[in-house]
Amino acid sequence: MDLRLRAFFEPKSVAVIGASRNPRKIGHIIVSQMLKAGFSGKLFPVNPKATQILGLKAYPSILDVPERVDLAIISIPAHYTIQAIEDCGKKGVAAVVIISGGFSEVGNRELEEELVKEARKWGIRIMGPNCMGVYSPSSNVDMLFTPDDVLPRAPRGNVAVLSQSGSLAAGLMTMLAKQEIGVSRFISYGNAADVDEADLLEYLSEDKETKVIALYMEGLKDGRRFMEVAREISTNKPVVVMKGGRGKAGTRAVLSHTGSLAGNEEIYDAALKQCGAIVAQTLEEFVDVCMCLATQPPAKGKKVGIITNGGGYGVVAVDSLEDNGLEVPSISKELKERLKRELPPFYSISNPLDLTGSCTADQYKIATQAMLSSEDIDCVMVIALMSPPLLDRPRLIDYMIELASSKEKPLVVISMEATEEITKQLRRLKHAGIPYYTDPSRGARAIAALARFGEVKKKGSISSESC
Repeated sequence: MDLRLRAFFEPKSVAVIGASRNPRKIGHIIVSQMLKAGFSGKLFPVNPKATQILGLKAYPSILDVPERVDLAIISIPAHYTIQAIEDCGKKGVAAVVIISGGFSEVGNRELEEELVKEARKWGIRIMGPNCMGVYSPSSNVDMLFTPDDVLPRAPRGNVAVLSQSGSLAAGLMTMLAKQEIGVSRFISYGNAADVDEADLLEYLSEDKETKVIALYMEGLKDGRRFMEVAREISTNKPVVVMKGGRGKAGTRAVLSHTGSLAGNEEIYDAALKQCGAIVAQTLEEFVDVCMCLATQPPAKGKKVGIITNGGGYGVVAVDSLEDNGLEVPSISKELKERLKRELPPFYSISNPLDLTGSCTADQYKIATQAMLSSEDIDCVMVIALMSPPLLDRPRLIDYMIELASSKEKPLVVISMEATEEITKQLRRLKHAGIPYYTDPSRGARAIAALARFGEVKKKGSISSESC
């Protein structure tokens, strides 16, 4: 791992080249967000026309900063960036984030190549250009240039999100914040002129803050190295990938967006699966899968036990699970006998197990506990519609939290946010690390990811035959 990359996420001192007194300018917002985030290191605004910005002393050049600078964030017109990199080199800066656009994404590859050449001359690592940069809650780094009053920040957690696209990164941040999914590192890396996906995966593989790595990419410049790194990492940390630019029109859009070559969809899918990645097709699936992988243990197999109090929901769940390559096995003789002893005699003991509208929280506990302890079940999906009159909702949530605490098998809950009170109870699940979804199909995709990760861990790597 290149230790210089640590400066992007855990800098002790940061210079903002292009800091501005104008609240609407990107350079002003970056300084403001770093202060709001509570960055405890030294922050140096650089602007030759200002003496003070947001209460901080401003410097004409980074060379005038009297102390060491670990990281520089550049937000100035593209044609000035080469000189800025030279100044950073003379200052001994280890890493630079270039927010500015105007490079390969608009066909200006020569300037981008010159930028990289200058950085390598001084031993500097570059993130970007044409990016939003880094949000790292544990180190109070927030250089995202969209203010937090319009782009809410996700809480601190264990999912690292990487995105070539800044706008899509912003959308993901909103979804993560809304669903209260915590992030360890949030990285918009743009054109990847220097630091690329493989570099970031390599760093995150050793990052103690990160449990799940989620990547939105539009193309790869060094596919072979990416595959080698991903294959090595994916047996220890799940790598979730969403690929943009799958069709011909999408490929053209990617080329004009980040200057990357998107490539053939089938080739990418096969390569990603071969190196152990978990492929997501939509943003909703991308977020749902990350939430499940971040909170649940990998599934040891594909056999799912379903508990429901709505027969139709059980049928839909079976279809969704099977569509995702999972199995809904028949109840074993031992499990059936146990459930018959403990549940009312008029319940039909099968999989799905329908507790009907007569269900109680205690019956849910009995059924869930039995399935979690069965050797014939690898994962349990609990479908709990909260309307039955005998169902004590707070007690049901208490039981789910209690049963899931062992983390021996995955437990996923499906329920409807029918009222504010029900939503409040369901949020208790999320805060306890139990994912819940409002649609069985979303839960099925999440469970499929747990089974996939379990398979990758078990085999050490995925052979082309299993892809």
